[in-house]
Amino acid sequence: MELNNPELRKVLLEAQRKEITEYYVYLYLAEKIKGKEREKIRRIGEDELRHYEKLKEITKVDVKPDFKRIFFYKLVIKFFGIVFGLKLMEKGEEFSEKTYELLENNFEEFINIRKEEKEHELRLISFIEEKRLKYVGSIILGMSDALVELTGALAGLTFALRNSLLISIAAFITGFSASLSMAGSEYLSVKAEKLGDRKPLLSALYTGSMYLFVVIILLIPFFLIKNPFLSLTLSLLFSFVIIALFTFYVSVVYDENYKEKFLEMFFIITSVSLISFLIGTLLRKILGIEI
Repeated sequence: MELNNPELRKVLLEAQRKEITEYYVYLYLAEKIKGKEREKIRRIGEDELRHYEKLKEITKVDVKPDFKRIFFYKLVIKFFGIVFGLKLMEKGEEFSEKTYELLENNFEEFINIRKEEKEHELRLISFIEEKRLKYVGSIILGMSDALVELTGALAGLTFALRNSLLISIAAFITGFSASLSMAGSEYLSVKAEKLGDRKPLLSALYTGSMYLFVVIILLIPFFLIKNPFLSLTLSLLFSFVIIALFTFYVSVVYDENYKEKFLEMFFIITSVSLISFLIGTLLRKILGIEI
């Protein structure tokens, strides 16, 4: 069939480039995965290559893969895990579905290809088990508690003490103690679970480490800047950046609404900080603290 429609030809070439790009990403994944899952990943990659060849039969053109995109997904998979990388990549399948919806009206063979594209995400995630995903709940617990508790504490201490050094010392002691407490609580909680395969010690390590990590990030401005109010402003900004990044991660992995989750956490932290501001100011006046 002659391809005389420039717009349709452009769509075909874009889809062709996408399929060959994802083929190379799946080859990379096959190298990273051990056992029977490796062959399953390789077969999905071969599906993408077959889609590319079918497109090539129509366009009569060889299309090079997007090497920048391949490099990007390799980095994402390396640092954020296979499941997150796959989920993020499969978000792009929305483009393929819309593309094949258009192609179905012109080429009957693409009906089956579109079905295969829809199945890829389910097939991939169903047989890939990644250890770090088992402990996402522990990570979320440590991060969310640290963000809420420490931003509130920093707000109250800032208005009560108004001295960056004193605030940072007091907040670090509080945060470090709280991280140990959270780790201990998580250990006991997981150990008491009757179901699930999470290890109590590893769960506690994830929770405590994430809590302490957030504490250190939020205290950096107080260690470096003398003005406590500027430090508090930067600390709150850091907290919102952490929320934005981690909420994005969770929303991709669990297919949740990013905006809803972000706004929920944003509202909680803002509310706690505001209440702490008021309490800190009130205590300063009642106790007559002058520093």
